[in-house]
Amino acid sequence: MAFSRKNMLFRVKEVNELYVEKAKIGLTTEFIYRTFIKPRFHISRSTLYEYLAIPYDRQLKEIYQREKAEQEQNPTLF
Repeated sequence: MAFSRKNMLFRVKEVNELYVEKAKIGLTTEFIYRTFIKPRFHISRSTLYEYLAIPYDRQLKEIYQREKAEQEQNPTLF
């Protein structure tokens, strides 16, 4: 499978949204990690902290803008 920054950012977004949802109700980071994130995403605790620090919304917006600019420069025939 080819690596795609966009797909990785979607995964980061999903992890972040799950974390924020559970943290709002007062659960600890360790409990959220062990109960919800590790079984579903199979990532380490250090990777979780890296994902939480990534500004995924800004980076996804930049990717969409770049794709849109490329589409305008290279229109398809169909």
